[in-house]
Amino acid sequence: MSIIEKAARRLEELRRAGVEVPWAESTFAASGYVGSEDALEMSFARAPLGPAGAPAGLARVAPAPAVERRSREVVLDLDRLARAGYLVPGEVEAALADEFRVIKRPLIKNAQGESAAPIRRANLILVTSAMPGEGKTFCAINLALSLAMEVDKKVLLVDADVVRPAVMGRLGLGMESGLLDVLKNPQLDLSEVMLRTNVPKLSLLPTGAPGPHANELLASAAMERLLDELATRYADRIIVFDAPPLLPTTESRVLASRVGQVVMVVEAGRTTRPAVAEAFAALESCPVVMSVLNKTRVPAAVVRYGY
Repeated sequence: MSIIEKAARRLEELRRAGVEVPWAESTFAASGYVGSEDALEMSFARAPLGPAGAPAGLARVAPAPAVERRSREVVLDLDRLARAGYLVPGEVEAALADEFRVIKRPLIKNAQGESAAPIRRANLILVTSAMPGEGKTFCAINLALSLAMEVDKKVLLVDADVVRPAVMGRLGLGMESGLLDVLKNPQLDLSEVMLRTNVPKLSLLPTGAPGPHANELLASAAMERLLDELATRYADRIIVFDAPPLLPTTESRVLASRVGQVVMVVEAGRTTRPAVAEAFAALESCPVVMSVLNKTRVPAAVVRYGY
């Protein structure tokens, strides 16, 4: 190896170590080449050694500070939510809170890896229904609020009903960038669109800007990558998706097959048996499917769940 090659390699090693060589350019330029072999070798030889064996006059370049990406915080009107029939911190003894304790307990057990068999992406829970209007958004929001009341659980509520998003409106919030924007723009980080709330341990991921192919994005490879990121990068969180109903769309079925657990909301007295059977048949490939009978009218002594 020639002297110039040795010197160039040494220079590169110094640069990788964060050491700036201020006299290197002038030494190289003085000879009309990128530097003469003798001049460069002599420059290294003449330079007195400083700390850590580096030639004196070399400055260690401090690494650029990492850009901190912090989610924006929004404030939920808890009194308004309570009046609308939603769970809020401080009212944990309500009948509705008891019902969602029953609903969430097996979901938490599976998410913690305590199921009989391993469940892939068990911390991703999709809430859906056979048809629109059965109360899936109501159940998704309350499930997320109930999970956030756990001592050691963080929750991310994702509005994945990209055609008829309702989560943000129910929570009294406006349109925000969110899921669709991340799927369309790989350079956009999740932390830039996630919203922290004044409910401890509860964050939100809005639907984002609508587009002509919003449903197709739920079944895209980008969504698959995002689900992987949510399941691993946020492994300490339980992710709850408010998804489109199953029968009017096919994309929701694809999304359901990619999460670990599905909660099917069935409206009592309204959803037909054939519709329920068809919806459950669409979820045959899902590892865990549970159901919630919503809007029941039986006496409170028998069951206390309802609006």
